[in-house]
Amino acid sequence: MSALLVLLLPLLAAAGIALVWKKDEEFSAQLSIGAIALGFVLSLGLFAFTPAKPQEFAFNWLAVGDLKISFGFLLDPLSKLMLLVVTGVGLMIHIYSRGYLHGDRSFSRYFASLSLFTFSMLGIVLANNLFMMFVFWELVGVSSYLLIGFWFEKHSAADAAKKAFLTNRVGDFGFILGILLTWLALGSLNFTELASALDGKALPFASLVEPLNRLVGSTNWWTVHPNVLATLVGLLLFMGAMGKSAQFPLHVWLPDAMEGPTPVSALIHAATMVAAGVFMLCRIFFLLEIPGSHALEFIAWTGGVTALLAALMALQQNDIKRILAYSTLSQLGYMVMAVGLHAPGPAMFHLTTHAAFKALLFLGAGSVILACHHEQNIWKMGGLHDAMPRTWWTFRWGTLALCGVWPFAGFFSKDAILASALEHKNIPLFVLGVFVAGLTTFYMSRLVLVAFCGNARSEAASHAHESPGVMTWPLVALALPTLLAGAIGIDAFIAKALPSEHPSPNEGLLNNLFAPFNHNILAAGFGLLAVVAGWQLARTLYTNAMSDPLPEKIGVFAKMARDRFYFDELYAWLIRVTQETLARLADWVDRWIIAGFVVRGTHGTTELVGRVLRLVQTGSLQTYAFLFAAGVVLVLAWQLLGTSPTH
Repeated sequence: MSALLVLLLPLLAAAGIALVWKKDEEFSAQLSIGAIALGFVLSLGLFAFTPAKPQEFAFNWLAVGDLKISFGFLLDPLSKLMLLVVTGVGLMIHIYSRGYLHGDRSFSRYFASLSLFTFSMLGIVLANNLFMMFVFWELVGVSSYLLIGFWFEKHSAADAAKKAFLTNRVGDFGFILGILLTWLALGSLNFTELASALDGKALPFASLVEPLNRLVGSTNWWTVHPNVLATLVGLLLFMGAMGKSAQFPLHVWLPDAMEGPTPVSALIHAATMVAAGVFMLCRIFFLLEIPGSHALEFIAWTGGVTALLAALMALQQNDIKRILAYSTLSQLGYMVMAVGLHAPGPAMFHLTTHAAFKALLFLGAGSVILACHHEQNIWKMGGLHDAMPRTWWTFRWGTLALCGVWPFAGFFSKDAILASALEHKNIPLFVLGVFVAGLTTFYMSRLVLVAFCGNARSEAASHAHESPGVMTWPLVALALPTLLAGAIGIDAFIAKALPSEHPSPNEGLLNNLFAPFNHNILAAGFGLLAVVAGWQLARTLYTNAMSDPLPEKIGVFAKMARDRFYFDELYAWLIRVTQETLARLADWVDRWIIAGFVVRGTHGTTELVGRVLRLVQTGSLQTYAFLFAAGVVLVLAWQLLGTSPTH
């Protein structure tokens, strides 16, 4: 009942606001905040007082032949931790939104959409089967569309919402194909039943080999192998995560999602949409690590490439929200890379810590934007550390955590990922991870030095003042897990639900603080060296800088990074030469073949025959008598000429 209440409370709030209390803005906000606050309290109770052993509750929802779909919940350490992340971080964002959106003409609609978004993500977290997860997966897509395009009167916001929605449909198409193949091979979509079916089974997809070979026409040079099929299923399921967690090459929607209100950006980037993909990969990890499957190798390198690509793009972004958006892309790449390195535990660990400090950074950015009269260019800020002390020190804590500075939370989770790369002897990904850590420190230090330090660079920045308490107290609340979440034993709790080659025991706060150095000194040392190098380079270039000196030093690469390596232009070109070409061809066929030749041709022929026939309808008796006589002559001639002489 507690889990059901956690799920349904935001839905009831969304329905109540939309259908009953839409005109009462104050009560709408209170209802939305109250629903998620009660959900957070219940989640704390589930986390603290329920046993670690997985508990499952389900009832039959749909049965079609052999396919039986249930609606149910799976409570295990993984879902209980995610309940805390979604409701805890979401609560801070809800409270902050009350101040940030104050006075907006669609205030109630915003909170209704926010509650619907929370409900959708909670459904993914609690789902006990792939079908139920997919239903809520699509609801998350709808909710994000509503919130990214919240200010739909702006063309950029409407376009960003459509871009996010359509890009995710590409990934979701692969996801549902993977779900169907999983059901065909294993006969179930329930996570517990799937794990049991795979336990000790060497070739779980062998039953699909013969029908697929018949379908594709197996020959001596083309035969579907069970290992190939296992890899294919893993990659199709991963496509869903590629869309939701914005992995290369489906990463293009996430930066544009900044067109929504800043609290929406915080919710998407910290606790809901982008976290869904990584959570899904951890939940179905047993389907990805099937012996003989190469899906994890592809996943690891996809995550690594995304982390590097996003970090390079962030180097030359000037919009404070876009810098944070690319940092999210990069950190998601770390998480996906960890899954691919057979380390789902560190991936979930980093997801948890990242939720706290990334929400803090986005809400801090919102505070800055509001104080600077909605200015988002960091080169039109400056000198804000004195004008906004509470925002300054909380934003600085979030930056230190994101960069991976000890003892902040980000250090511990990022170190666990780097250590996993070393333990699996994947030196290229380890080097890539360390390099990205240095880039992260560089571009985040650039943001802080330009936006908060030095002198004010605009009139708006010179008159900036601290945001109201309804916006700054959530920052303070999020600063606590930003500092403490890494060393309080979250990784040990996660190890109860996910396979781990080296489970991390919870040895108390003091021992946990130094555990990374005892566990793998190389990973911890290189991670910190990257932080120091990134900071020193940023301080040299950007202390008291009035303009960006980096473009002069790296030349054309700076423009490429600023223009996001032209991925959007490339996709626009591909759409133009494929979809638009097909659309023009279809238009020509419809206009000239179907409408012109078939429809109008038939119509024209019928009309012409009718016109000819009308010529014989003169109304003249002489004409009719002549035609009758001519007809008789023709019939007689045909009969006489056609008669055989032998007769």
